[in-house]
Amino acid sequence: MTGPLLDIRDLRVRFPGRVRGRRTVVTAVDGVSLSVDEGETLGLVGESGSGKSTIGNAVLGLVRPTSGSVWFRGENISRLPPGRRRELGRVIQVVFQDPYSSLNPSRTIGQTLGEPLRHAHRLPRRVADARVRDMLRQVGLPADAVGRYPAEFSGGQRQRIAIARAFVLEPRLVVCDEPTSALDLSVQAQILNLLLDLQREHGMSYLFISHDIDVVRHMSHRIAVLLGGRLVEQGRAATVTRTPRHPYTRSLLGAVLPVVDPGDPTVANPETVRTTLPPPAPGTVADAAWGSG
Repeated sequence: MTGPLLDIRDLRVRFPGRVRGRRTVVTAVDGVSLSVDEGETLGLVGESGSGKSTIGNAVLGLVRPTSGSVWFRGENISRLPPGRRRELGRVIQVVFQDPYSSLNPSRTIGQTLGEPLRHAHRLPRRVADARVRDMLRQVGLPADAVGRYPAEFSGGQRQRIAIARAFVLEPRLVVCDEPTSALDLSVQAQILNLLLDLQREHGMSYLFISHDIDVVRHMSHRIAVLLGGRLVEQGRAATVTRTPRHPYTRSLLGAVLPVVDPGDPTVANPETVRTTLPPPAPGTVADAAWGSG
């Protein structure tokens, strides 16, 4: 495949709304163009209402662009029929902010992870069950988790389950929408490090969405900064965070707190986020930038 894995072109998303009882139109995303290469993480950062989650939802097919387009592996996926969109679920997955609301409380973990394998990949139950157990091992959960329900796990464990559900289908792109913001400080770095380890092992790409630029800089090869639905700055993570050009980017950096402070006595067994990112795929634009320093 030539070109980026994901290519967002002049994306605009508008929603109907009301102001003082009058109907109006709210522009959530206004002319944004972005791309993600194979094996790369692009971090989308901005405050609430900046449009970052709307972009993620457009990639997932949860909202329809007003104009512009979203391309994946050279195919325009902006307005696909339902059947083709379901097929894309094999290669585009998501990890949402709240792991409990994204998991069906009435289904065991084995059912939640296994059924997509049997339907999407048409795997025999025995093969699907083995893959589920292996995926749970990769996210640090015991094999007996398959017979338990979401309510039996902590918030951090539930997010590991949500990650396992996304990765068990072996996707090429994972949209991570605020994957740690609902978690305790003591487990945030563990989840971020898990995502880095899985990317290193499986080589998928991330569209990583967060309001926290400190988290984004740890996780991303490149960063795109959004304000009011518009892209105000983008570039290599080191460049954007060390020499920001836009005042809004500077304000985000001025307000950050570290992901975990190892010296904080209130955090039990703190773990810091490892700063060594897996390299992007060889020969991509991101790889060229990565190798230049």
